[in-house]
Amino acid sequence: MKEKVAVAMSGGVDSSLVATLLKEEGYEVIGITMRLSDEGRGFCLSPESDASMLSSVKDAKKVAEQIGIAHYVADFRDMFKTKVIDYFLDEYAAGRTPNPCVACNPQIKFGALFNKARELGADYFATGHYARVKKNEQGDYGLYMGKDNHKDQSYALYRIRRDMLPYIKFPLGERTKAETRQLAAKYGLVVADKEESQEVCFVPDDDYKTMLKRFRPQCLKPGDIVDLSGKVLGRHNGVPLYTVGQRKGLGIAYPEPLYVVKLDMAKNQVVVGSNKDVMADSLIAERTNWLAFDELKEPIRVNARIRYGAREGQGTVTPLDDGRIKVAFDNPQRAVTPGQSVVLYSGEQVVGGGIIVE
Repeated sequence: MKEKVAVAMSGGVDSSLVATLLKEEGYEVIGITMRLSDEGRGFCLSPESDASMLSSVKDAKKVAEQIGIAHYVADFRDMFKTKVIDYFLDEYAAGRTPNPCVACNPQIKFGALFNKARELGADYFATGHYARVKKNEQGDYGLYMGKDNHKDQSYALYRIRRDMLPYIKFPLGERTKAETRQLAAKYGLVVADKEESQEVCFVPDDDYKTMLKRFRPQCLKPGDIVDLSGKVLGRHNGVPLYTVGQRKGLGIAYPEPLYVVKLDMAKNQVVVGSNKDVMADSLIAERTNWLAFDELKEPIRVNARIRYGAREGQGTVTPLDDGRIKVAFDNPQRAVTPGQSVVLYSGEQVVGGGIIVE
């Protein structure tokens, strides 16, 4: 009997090729498309609209029909709103800068959707992420960077559960995006030329500030922009409209360039300083998740990435109380931002990570 794999199909070229490749490998493949939101790209419909009207669902269904697999739609709108959209807005309202994919992956895609795949009888769950799951000589499964440095998505996957790794497949992990495009064209997939979207899926026009004004207006109070000594240099229209490391849009005439160093919601202040003030020697993170072992018991050397797409900085991670960690860098890192994740690597393997708090 064929092994069954469920593919998370977004209607894009990556997941469409994944379904095609797995079918070629001899698996029984089913596709599942998530309905997540009525905001943002591909979701501009009234809440009552039939899911089949969504562009993401339409494209995924077309591919499923083309390659001859069953296709399902899973409606996770309520869960997505509370676990991802509300989290995203609440983090900004608290003066932190969230990464919604880091919240979505463990709870929705590799949580609710993974469980849905199991309910449908799938032995494995596959996505179009550019990352790899590999088994070592001891028989332990680990998460590794994708081969394509420009597309590597391992950073956003560090919160998935370690015990799920044996059941996850990332067929694009060994490929580059260019190879994916070529293969999709070779197979004649109807979405082979579909443009890639870079923005957050539920934020219309990639404009989170307008979303904050609409859904969390109470967090946007005008206040002072101050230097590190507390001297007032200008005014802001709401602390969450700024990010650590920001230089443009401060509206302050000053002899040297100024950068956002800190967002202080308690005092309703945006704190600015010089370029060197944006550099940090260390950070504290909480809500850690480990993929290379069960827990961190002693300091280890790591390469640490402080935001998606950033280069790793070498350093030492030390366990603290309450499951928190301290990462001390060999060289100061620029714009370490509370709310973002620090993801720790040993070579290409993801060791684990946590949410930056200070």
